[in-house]
Amino acid sequence: MTRIHTKLQEDKKLLSIYFTAGYPNLEDTVPILEALEANGVDMVEIGLPFSDPLADGPTIQASSTQALKNGMTTQKLFEQLEGIREKISIPLILMGYFNPVLQYGVEAFCKKCQEIGIDGLILPDLPLAEYQEHYQATFEKYGLANVFLITPQTSEERIRELDNASNGFIYMVSSASVTGSKEGFGDAQTTYFNRIAAMNLKNPQIVGFGISNAETFKTATQHSKGAIIGSAFIKMITEKGISGIPYFIEGIR
Repeated sequence: MTRIHTKLQEDKKLLSIYFTAGYPNLEDTVPILEALEANGVDMVEIGLPFSDPLADGPTIQASSTQALKNGMTTQKLFEQLEGIREKISIPLILMGYFNPVLQYGVEAFCKKCQEIGIDGLILPDLPLAEYQEHYQATFEKYGLANVFLITPQTSEERIRELDNASNGFIYMVSSASVTGSKEGFGDAQTTYFNRIAAMNLKNPQIVGFGISNAETFKTATQHSKGAIIGSAFIKMITEKGISGIPYFIEGIR
């Protein structure tokens, strides 16, 4: 059983944190991971910065731009994460765009992820058909879960296709907007959460976009297994640094 599957079976709502590798400072990646695990975070998405992050809101875009200026690259991230499994036991997922993976070489990238102990990838711009035809065998060869995203606009037929292709969890985007653009949830999001819950998908769902505090975490996890916080965490770390992590996590739980 993988680290992701083991975590998903725990009898609690999961808190996942997204942060951009190499931000605020180039060598902050591992200290942030250590602080997150020490303060009870269940899963971490490590963002691989990219020069054209279309789905990201201004907060994550700015962190990505700064990380690239700091000197973050795919190779640098892999170097930082060497030996990470001697320190960190929770699931680690790399999130980014497919272009850097392609540039590195898909098989080489997946092989390196396995060597380091990465559990899965979230690549929003890698279409399902393309993944299944060209890359699924490689991902599976190296034990990597590929996490697919759904939105309120995704059809039921498509959701079931993605659910059947998944082996881990479904990333349930709370709205069709970019990350960090909304605070809280309205009736449309609540209806969407209920609709997906009623579909009884085989994979658990973890909600992302729009979660920033205890109230939104509670709402997002009422009918899902967990929630992901990204922009709010990056805003906090921009203002308070790594020392602010314990207080931030305590405020969510």
